[in-house]
Amino acid sequence: MELESLFRGVDFTRLSRPEVGVLDIIDILIVAYIVYKIIGWVKETRAWTLFKGVVVFFIFYAVVTVLQLNTMHWLLSETISVGIIAFVILFQPELRKVLEQLGNGKFIRNVFKFEFQDEDNGETAAVVEEIVTASRKMAAVKTGALILVERKVPLGDHIRTGIALDAIVTSQLLINIFEKNTPLHDGAVVIRNNRVAAAACFLPLTENRVSMELGTRHRAAIGASEVSDADIVVVSEETGYISLARAGVIYRNITPDELRKMLMSTAGNESRSVKKKIMKWKGRRSDDEKK
Repeated sequence: MELESLFRGVDFTRLSRPEVGVLDIIDILIVAYIVYKIIGWVKETRAWTLFKGVVVFFIFYAVVTVLQLNTMHWLLSETISVGIIAFVILFQPELRKVLEQLGNGKFIRNVFKFEFQDEDNGETAAVVEEIVTASRKMAAVKTGALILVERKVPLGDHIRTGIALDAIVTSQLLINIFEKNTPLHDGAVVIRNNRVAAAACFLPLTENRVSMELGTRHRAAIGASEVSDADIVVVSEETGYISLARAGVIYRNITPDELRKMLMSTAGNESRSVKKKIMKWKGRRSDDEKK
């Protein structure tokens, strides 16, 4: 009976199929392609993680609406009412870059440029071995280095601050990049998809309090690891120690074997065991120094 009353006043004879012309199809394809390119651009930055959080929020809002959970629906509705302001705050760096690219014409060129990315983001054992070899050799002669290995969170923000290379990862290349008085030695190297994506990249310094023994490279490594899931290798120019920053924690003075294990590990178990070894080694060292 409810369905009958719903359609009782509808005159189906007057309903007509909407006409879709060639221009309508072109219009839809253009909009779809622009949205596709914008999403692809967002995926290259940390905004992709925030964007996925926004999508999950709206899915949860839809579920609450269907289930008629009135209290939750009211809370989420009030949250959405100020969502535009929150959106601007969360995506402020990305929105600023879009406006800058619109000003110099780069955005249009990037939107209508076809790019094919390698879906294999896992670091192979050969690449890890090249990084370990380079770190060991640079540590032996106290050559400062800063190497970022991209994981799931894209490092496009950092790559754009440096010089694009797109080169095969070899220990010789890494050593040459960080050789003193060379054009690319000042900054960080970003490794993406098993290739050296860029060099001379700038990283944000950590805002947390750290030991006074740590220099600019170590502070930059910690800062970059706080906003991404990258593994960041640091070679100290003063001591020749090899360190690795991960998730806001820096593991100092690790051996090449420990560095290899940490870079190859996909879970946190191996890194925690390495951390315990380092802490014990530091404890023995401090006892020896007291003697």
